[in-house]
Amino acid sequence: MPVRKGIRRIGAALRMVWPFLLMVFVQAALACLSIYVLSAVRALTSGEVPWVIGQKDALYHLDRYAAYGREEDLAAYRRNIRLPLAVRDARQALDEAHPDVAYIRRRYLEGDNHPADFAAIFWLLRHFRRFPMVQEPIRQWEIGDHYLDQVGALAAEIAARRHQGPPPDERTIEAWRSRIGALNEAMLPGIHAFREALGKSASGIVSLLFLANLLLVAGIVVFAIRHADRLLRRQAWVEGELAGEKEAAETTLAAIGDGVLTLDPQGDVVYANPAAIRLLGRTAAFSGALETLLPLDQAVHPPGQVAALFDEIRQATLPADDLRTWHLVAGAERRIVRLAMSPLYRQGQAAGAVLVLRDVTGERNYVEQLAWQASHDAMTGLANRREFERRLESWLAEPAAVRGPGAMLYIDLDQFKVINDTRGHEAGDALLRHIAGLMRAHLHADDVLARLGGDEFGVLLLDCVPLAASRLAEQLRESAAHARVAWQGELLGTTLSIGLVELGPAPGNVQEVLRVADIACYRAKERGRNTVYLYQPDDADLKQRMGYMHWVQRLRKALEEQRFCLYGQPIVPLRGASPGLHLEVLLRLRGENGQIIEPSHFVPAAEMYGLMSEIDRWTVQQVFAVLAERSARRDLPPLHVCAINLSGNSLGNEDLLDFLTVQIERHRLDPRQLCFEITETSAIAHLSNAVRLIEQLRGMGCRFALDDFGAGMASFGYLKQLRVDYLKIDGSFVRDMLDDRSSAAMVDAINRIGHVMGQRTIGEFAETQAHVEALRALGVDYAQGYAIGKPLPLDALLGETAVEVQPA
Repeated sequence: MPVRKGIRRIGAALRMVWPFLLMVFVQAALACLSIYVLSAVRALTSGEVPWVIGQKDALYHLDRYAAYGREEDLAAYRRNIRLPLAVRDARQALDEAHPDVAYIRRRYLEGDNHPADFAAIFWLLRHFRRFPMVQEPIRQWEIGDHYLDQVGALAAEIAARRHQGPPPDERTIEAWRSRIGALNEAMLPGIHAFREALGKSASGIVSLLFLANLLLVAGIVVFAIRHADRLLRRQAWVEGELAGEKEAAETTLAAIGDGVLTLDPQGDVVYANPAAIRLLGRTAAFSGALETLLPLDQAVHPPGQVAALFDEIRQATLPADDLRTWHLVAGAERRIVRLAMSPLYRQGQAAGAVLVLRDVTGERNYVEQLAWQASHDAMTGLANRREFERRLESWLAEPAAVRGPGAMLYIDLDQFKVINDTRGHEAGDALLRHIAGLMRAHLHADDVLARLGGDEFGVLLLDCVPLAASRLAEQLRESAAHARVAWQGELLGTTLSIGLVELGPAPGNVQEVLRVADIACYRAKERGRNTVYLYQPDDADLKQRMGYMHWVQRLRKALEEQRFCLYGQPIVPLRGASPGLHLEVLLRLRGENGQIIEPSHFVPAAEMYGLMSEIDRWTVQQVFAVLAERSARRDLPPLHVCAINLSGNSLGNEDLLDFLTVQIERHRLDPRQLCFEITETSAIAHLSNAVRLIEQLRGMGCRFALDDFGAGMASFGYLKQLRVDYLKIDGSFVRDMLDDRSSAAMVDAINRIGHVMGQRTIGEFAETQAHVEALRALGVDYAQGYAIGKPLPLDALLGETAVEVQPA
């Protein structure tokens, strides 16, 4: 703690004095710059000495060589002339756009300059060459370059005559010496001018740097005065703001909805706002020990838990985002609160804490209500199908030795549709509620009773041996057979068909249990209704496989005889005009007698025996041929999107992508008009193939729709991987959304998720105009169902104007 306080004090001091530190830093930087500049000027001045001496000595030895022709004089000339030539070469190389620093340094050192002075001179001449105080000495220096060239030319002339020509006569020698003397006299004014300019520049630079330092010091003084004045004014402003904030805080605390308690370092309450007073059941302000003022429900919270909470509060270790809830007993009221605490510090020392009490009673009740609605049937109050499947799955996941024996009853009300059709849905609802209450009365508290569908119920009997399950099923059947409901002067009754499935050590998964229970219930109905049928696996399997094998033969024959036919159902936007016809292609089978058979009758068999992929390919080829023929006509309304279903069998084929690509190219179709629908279960079962197919075909321009979205709820986790264009909300939610709030909530949630993911949503099973309006109100993009248009033969639908829903 002392270290942290010291760091905070240093930080506060730095915030106040940083401008001064900045100015001092600038002053120091300027001083260093001044020293460096002066050092460069000094180096430049000292470098002039060997340059001048070398030039004079070179002329002296050249004169002697001209007079006497001794080679040692020529060598001495060349040795001395290298000094000014090296300095000149280094200076000229500095003028290049990209100077060779190594070359410049070598030539500079060859000019008899000290190595330590190179960096300063290089920096000065490179960056301040155009500066007037540096430019003038350089200009005088450059004048001497012409004379150096003349000296070099004369030396070359003399050496050539001495080495190669006839011996010079006295007249020639005198001419040479005269020219050497003239060059020496001509160079002297330049040397003096260079020295004078260099001296003036050095003096000017010193004066300029002195003035800059003086002005900066003056600026620091002025800035210090102004900054001190600003600090004083800011202090006065802060004091005023603090006073205002204190008043505003007191007003806010008085008006805030959450309870706020201020605690001293010992954990005692020293302040409570009005909300805290009301929340804790007080009538006036209070203070004292927190343990006596915060009445936690000891029946809910053990004493050790309560003591641990108060220790956290006193030690200021209660998290600010603590998600625990606490039950209070305030007078006759019981409330649920969530606590949050923030420590208080005064001058770095702990000064207590602020404890916030948020009343979450209403939120908790609302969440519990939503959870109940999501897992229960609103009309009967029983668990719904999703909750039943969840409970069944949880029970099946337990080891057989732990869960013990069990059984499931699949119950269907006999002839219930007759009551709905003849007496109305209200009468049917009353009968459903009565039967639900009757069954609930016969079950144990641990058993699970759920409404699985319109007139279907499920019962999960836990820790129940087969004989007891059979007896209970008979009791339910017999009680329902004698039960009557008075309705508008009539007594309404029904009977139950019950399928009983024993859940032994290896009952299978949820879907298998529900499937066999449904089969058992169907067998009970086949036996005349009002009966209980115990599921016999061998009998049911044999019948199922025989039925599927019968379908396999019929489907193969139908493919050979071209008895599959294509229907279509329109899909319309719920806002704005449609850009063209948008439809889904539906498959039908024409039976041997000409009757139209729905796909639900033959698709399961086709999928089980691997025929669905062949049927899908037939469908694709037929649809593409129809679309290709239609595209050649100009008298038909525009086609926007044509959706084609692909089964899980097809998704499992590795060559599906190649097949579709070839067919699109062969029929010369616009890929933007094609949409392929896949169900969430098949997409997840063949995820890698589905992702690859979607990526490749969407790259061509095709679209994809995820069908029956939300039915399995597993697709939420895979939605990011499946980059589809449309989400088709499962029809069961749309169909029930008008009467079931949880279904409406699911439709809304799926629609929102789809929009967040950049996908458009389609509501299936829009059977009535009320469904259409409900979908529109939730912001769903498209609707499909009987309220929009019934399925029609594909040729007829493609030749009609697209059906539109009129805006409300």
